[in-house]
Amino acid sequence: MNKYRAYVGSYTRGESKGIYMYDFNGDSPSFEKQGIVEITNPSFLTLSANGEYLYTNCDEGVAAFKVYEDGSLDYLNRHSVQGLRPCYLQVDSANEYLISAGYYDGKLTISRLNPDGTVGDVTDEVFMKSPGSVISRNNRCHVNCALFTPDEKYILAVDLGMDQIKVYEFDRVRGTIGLKDIIRCEIDSGPKHIIFSHDKKYIYLTHENANMVTEYAYSMGKKGPKFEKLAQRSTLPPNFTEDNCAVTLKITEDDRYLFVTNSGDNSVAIYKIDDEKKMDKLCVLPVSGIYPRDIYLFPDGKHFASVNQESNSITLFGVDYEKGYIYMKGKPIHVPCPTCIAVKKLK
Repeated sequence: MNKYRAYVGSYTRGESKGIYMYDFNGDSPSFEKQGIVEITNPSFLTLSANGEYLYTNCDEGVAAFKVYEDGSLDYLNRHSVQGLRPCYLQVDSANEYLISAGYYDGKLTISRLNPDGTVGDVTDEVFMKSPGSVISRNNRCHVNCALFTPDEKYILAVDLGMDQIKVYEFDRVRGTIGLKDIIRCEIDSGPKHIIFSHDKKYIYLTHENANMVTEYAYSMGKKGPKFEKLAQRSTLPPNFTEDNCAVTLKITEDDRYLFVTNSGDNSVAIYKIDDEKKMDKLCVLPVSGIYPRDIYLFPDGKHFASVNQESNSITLFGVDYEKGYIYMKGKPIHVPCPTCIAVKKLK
């Protein structure tokens, strides 16, 4: 039986205290609470590639924790990113650098990681300065997501305010970046979160304002990364007319099914990806929670957890891909103001 530890980040308002820890096994997707680690506003969590360290944003910038074999955490340090609290983090495969995206100040930051897992100094930073496209919301740059390309020679920074994906070349020795290219999205679409397929050949991107998901073919050319737009699909059910934001997305390990959450409709949209990489919408169904901020796909690919910020809950579901529906597994789990989830497989 495979056992896992789930770390759930939160906004520390009201009763919320920080990072909530739960155990579950791969055969029965039900969470068992294991404790709380107090820290201010850990709204995004990410594990190192080897699973030995957990990194989170916090009011002071970013923080590092040692992860032990039983899943327990030991606080290591906090370090400033020389800006406002970031909203998204990623670590490189060698655990040498941490990149952070700043929604509030439009900042992309590169921080060095020390051999003991602690966060070190900032090696480079870019404050993106340009007027946004939508006066009511996107009146300036908002770096909402940033991640390495599979070869870690480039960094993709999603600028929700400017409707762009900025491509930065990454110098691993110095930890510096330089703008290489800009992928322009539809005006006012509000690109938000981006992921690679597991085979590293495709990219999927949600658009907060336009309520859609876009698929790109990804390859490396002589002059750098190449992006070919393949498809675009709505994340909403037919005839939906109320306010909504397409939020985050995850893909199953076999790259056959894509999940996207909707806040407003408070639902999950599931797409089947066929052999020709066509995205066919299977269903858009409610997640029994308000503002599904994050989603976790269980290793079997047949269950998922929805992290619902405004209903203070995590809801668990099974998926019937053949019939195109989801079904709830047990009662909602109470978690104060949850925002994200990171999972480690325990030995």
